Amino acid sequence: MSDEKPAREPIAEDARIDALEARLKAARERESERNRSQVKATDANYRSGNRVLADLLGGILGGLVIGGTIDYFAGSSPWGLLVMLFLGIAVAFRNIFKMASTQSGDPPQGE
Repeated sequence: MSDEKPAREPIAEDARIDALEARLKAARERESERNRSQVKATDANYRSGNRVLADLLGGILGGLVIGGTIDYFAGSSPWGLLVMLFLGIAVAFRNIFKMASTQSGDPPQGE
């Protein structure tokens, strides 16, 4: 059996097939590079969105808790709550603007 010829003879190499394989390899490399860079940008945008949400919620909830505590002990209802709520919102927006300016490449204002 080992003396028999294989059922099919090997096909001679063709320059067109080699060129096609080279083009396919290059296309696969470009596609993998393009997909890899999109994943990094998506992750960065997702983290930035989460940070903005955390800043907004933290400012509002922090202002409510601190303002409510001030009102409870000082008996100044609702003024402590309102002042601290607006102060918390202002600080949250300041942090968001500061984060946006550092991501755009500009140096943050006041530093």
